Amino acid sequence: MKFGIGASLRRKEDPTFITGKGRYLADTVPPDAARAVMVRSQYAHADFEISNADDVRAMPGVLAVITAEDTAHLNPLPSINVPENHDGSKIPVPEFPVLPKSRVRFVGDTLAVVVAETEAQARDAAEALMIDFTPLDVAADLRAAVAAGAPVIHGEAPGNVAFDWHGGNVSAAAEAMKSATQIAEIELVNNRVVTNFMETRGAIGSIEPETGRYVLEVSSQGVHLVIGVLASMVFKQPREKFHIITPDVGGGFGTKYFCYREYALVLIAAEKTGRKVAWIADRSDHFLADYHGRDHITKAKMGFDERGKIVALEVDTLANLGAYMSQLAAFVPTNGSALIAGVYRIPQIGVRVRGIYSNSSPCDAYRGAGRPEAAYVIERLIDKAARDFGIDPAALRKRNYIPPSAMPHTTKVGRTYDSGEFKALHEQAFENADVKGFRTRLREAKKRGKLRGLGHAVYIEACSGGGEERARLSLGRDGVLTIYIGTQSNGQGHHTAYAQLASEALGIDPDKVRVVQGDTDQIAFGAGTGGSRSIPVGGTAVKTGGDKLAEKIRKHAAEKLEASAADIELFEDGARIAGTDRTMSFGELAASSPEPFDITDSRTPEAPTFPNGMHVVEVEVDPETGETDVVKYTVVDDFGVTLNPIMLEGQIHGGIAQGLGQALMERTVYDESGQLVTASLMDYCLPRADDFPDIAFSTRNVPCKTNPLGLKGAGEAGAIGASPAVTNAVVDALHRAYGITHIDMPATPEAVWRAIQAAAR
Repeated sequence: MKFGIGASLRRKEDPTFITGKGRYLADTVPPDAARAVMVRSQYAHADFEISNADDVRAMPGVLAVITAEDTAHLNPLPSINVPENHDGSKIPVPEFPVLPKSRVRFVGDTLAVVVAETEAQARDAAEALMIDFTPLDVAADLRAAVAAGAPVIHGEAPGNVAFDWHGGNVSAAAEAMKSATQIAEIELVNNRVVTNFMETRGAIGSIEPETGRYVLEVSSQGVHLVIGVLASMVFKQPREKFHIITPDVGGGFGTKYFCYREYALVLIAAEKTGRKVAWIADRSDHFLADYHGRDHITKAKMGFDERGKIVALEVDTLANLGAYMSQLAAFVPTNGSALIAGVYRIPQIGVRVRGIYSNSSPCDAYRGAGRPEAAYVIERLIDKAARDFGIDPAALRKRNYIPPSAMPHTTKVGRTYDSGEFKALHEQAFENADVKGFRTRLREAKKRGKLRGLGHAVYIEACSGGGEERARLSLGRDGVLTIYIGTQSNGQGHHTAYAQLASEALGIDPDKVRVVQGDTDQIAFGAGTGGSRSIPVGGTAVKTGGDKLAEKIRKHAAEKLEASAADIELFEDGARIAGTDRTMSFGELAASSPEPFDITDSRTPEAPTFPNGMHVVEVEVDPETGETDVVKYTVVDDFGVTLNPIMLEGQIHGGIAQGLGQALMERTVYDESGQLVTASLMDYCLPRADDFPDIAFSTRNVPCKTNPLGLKGAGEAGAIGASPAVTNAVVDALHRAYGITHIDMPATPEAVWRAIQAAAR
């Protein structure tokens, strides 16, 4: 089809967004809405008491001061998909209250909510609240939280260990390691990151006058993700009592996947005041109180036989949960560990993951949600092994790739890969990157006083989770096809992608396709956007539903045009008898049909899909300053099928930006007292356009065998492959010049300079 799968259709959304006509949450706040301000803790660990709430309630413009007493009827925020400990025991989950009664556990913990006529009045009132704190000892990061004698953050978690989970077969891996003739070991820090999407979170709460329903407008990754937690788990009310709406969303990356305490609080505020109440986070709110990502310390060991074949892998990870076990906090490091085998044949694998509480903002899913952490471990470790043994890293990888003949391949951590040609993909990436010419570029850089390094990393991830997705396709009498679907675009271009899939099925002009998302009244079911599921799962439902609708339209057109249904073809404007000029428009067909052209179809994935790829990176390091420049970047990916090449490349560029940012710049720092030192964009470094070279991107697709369209998903790929590839390149540059074998992320100029100075001494 002209506009179908594989077409480089430009995004339908862009004219709206680039002309400033997008409708984000802050754009929907009515002038007469009351404004809420969250009162946040200045202490990382303390008992507290609010002593003058009544006085503050009497201040000018103040409508309400909401404290824990006002939320006592609400359940705490839940943690979902909590695994068992390795011994089969249940993991206790400490209460994560909507508002704490008397103790705070991180700087930014919410103590109260002030609602006033204006934001300025609300802020004045919030500052007037007198809060008496009794400070407690603090464990602000992973190492402090597991140190002997560390303050206990939750009584249910002695030693601050929330859970102790095993994956694979720990004892079998330890036994297999004894047979290794060579062993490589590494200890890694996967640094904590703050998402920093362009649009901060927000929520607008109101009570529907006619029905008494709670109405929540929220910047989210899926209204059904919010209603499922908010209604039955927090409010203990039927879903029918809630209406959740999400307008345009300016970035999510996992962090907007969850139901936060502010969403319940604006509804309580609306109930108390009888007003529509709006809360829009500022950037400080985002840094302090939104869930952070990553933050692991991992020790890993890989054993090899005399031929350089892997015999065993042992991994031991401490995963920082922050102050509470948030919604998917336990699921991210444990489920992510199921990708620890990477693309390699590994006969035995043992994984241990301990979740650790600390006095910091909760950690949860961030782009990739456990898969980048796993890829970073395996790809840094295999590079370290090659360097320890004097083997070329590329050669060591090739010895251990899972071959196509072994597909489907089930790893020792329980993932079954359906397809993949890793060696061939590797070779294409090296050819595209002109790795053979690296020596020449290395010599040229040396003449300029720069250290040049070559690094690469292979990744594989599991996508298409989240269960069933449904799509309803309805053709109107105006000839416009409306798609109702429970995913939520956060900037990925869903309207364009779904229009292309509808065009593939119906031939319809994408400009005549409308997509409706983000409204629980219009869309009864949905599983939201996350884990690269929207197109492989939601898109498949659109395509199969479109096929069924096309069949229905052909039959009706055949009756009207007095032809056989087999002779009817669909095109941009409607239906026609093939080879003739006898046509009917889509609008005419819909208007003349006794039954509506309305089809609902669904897709429930039978198994995950497994996108994979290789990133090849060259960096130059200035030994005088420690500054690292990424000067050459090549990536070849296997996404099964490419739906839209232009949008796909944009996704890859964005993911690489986030992975590169983590590798070289992004550093979340808490001091010993638990204060977030990097709490603004003045102190937290993000990548900018001039931090990147041109990115040479291409695909080598092998269609997925478990998805009807062959799709594997692409949204997180760039972020997964970039961090290990960039870090490997930095280490390569430093090792060539100074023998340095390790540096942790972020490899900031200061960190690189200090490593060089230490090695020089």
